Amino acid sequence: MIKRIIVIFSLLILAPFPSTYSQYDSFRFSLQGQASAWIISIPEKSFISQAGVRYLPDILIDKQISNDLFLEAELSLNSFIASDFNNREINDSQAKLKLYRSSLRISTNHFELRAGLQKINFGSATLFRPLMLFDKVDPRDPLKFTDGVYGLLARYYSNNNSNIWLWGLYGNNDLKGWEIFPTKKKSIEFGGRIQSPFLTGEAGLTYNHRQAEQSLFPLSYPLLNKHSFEENRIAFDGKWDIEIGVWIEAAYINRKTEILSLKHQRMITLGADYTFPVGNGLHMLSEFFNTENSEKLLGKGDGSNFAGVSADYPVGLFDNVSAFFYRDWTSKENYFTFNWQRTYDNWMIYFIGFLNPDNAKLNQTQSGNALAGNGVQIMVVFNH
Repeated sequence: MIKRIIVIFSLLILAPFPSTYSQYDSFRFSLQGQASAWIISIPEKSFISQAGVRYLPDILIDKQISNDLFLEAELSLNSFIASDFNNREINDSQAKLKLYRSSLRISTNHFELRAGLQKINFGSATLFRPLMLFDKVDPRDPLKFTDGVYGLLARYYSNNNSNIWLWGLYGNNDLKGWEIFPTKKKSIEFGGRIQSPFLTGEAGLTYNHRQAEQSLFPLSYPLLNKHSFEENRIAFDGKWDIEIGVWIEAAYINRKTEILSLKHQRMITLGADYTFPVGNGLHMLSEFFNTENSEKLLGKGDGSNFAGVSADYPVGLFDNVSAFFYRDWTSKENYFTFNWQRTYDNWMIYFIGFLNPDNAKLNQTQSGNALAGNGVQIMVVFNH
């Protein structure tokens, strides 16, 4: 019910406002969108293993209410069809039409309040993000596609670039970010963040609380007393420029669960980047990531270690190439992705080659685990 109220509230901006606001700018309306189509070929499985199309129409409406008060609404849909093939026969098909973004934003020069279905992300890391709480953006995805979350977000910005975030979420029951357990239905998730200039860069502190649903997790033993539990996450991140860019992003998650091995989780990412004066500028970035679950706060447990390197180079005005290499030091598996991009005004063409494990652990942006294994993807995108 609350989710429906949020959506309806965010759409009220589509109605005309009273004439008392006529002394200011009228409503400004814009319609834009992104259409994409792709084919994935994994020769070991099928010459064409997946084909799909997606269209994201996006309506933006804004109005200046007074000298320092602005109103903005966004409505976007996700229309999506994709089919998996096996030996030229359709193995599985998916089709959906649902809200992608639906929000109402009120803002001043130092404050904003946004309600509805929206994208919320922050942090300093790029390849491996312990602070990936509410999205599933894959840095290898050129479109950076991710579903949003329903909620209310307030942000305050001071003159020295410090900012404070407060949020409350409701109705987001699918797994988000690094979540192991889904959020309990009809429960409110809330948290906040403080970010401020620190030394030659910025640093931030983040807190998030939610009720997680334990009963949906496959267990080898029966539950004792409760099917849900409290989960608290605290995190620190910072990014500085010391000739090269360096950053850290670390998070600790405390779960009051009956599953002892998942009571405590620690995640940390260390990263650096630099643009080398080679040709048009070769930008390289590297991160190391560790995550571990344990029964005790500082005890040993099961975990994973990843190292990642990315490079991107603008070949000219119309072409750009990039590459990503990940190494899973725990399972001794390698991930490699190469991306060539060609731009023609509103059109973009991507040729993506990938060499990944058959059961890839990292985020995938298409339906299922489409980029698992070795293959190529061709994608055409039109923006209007």
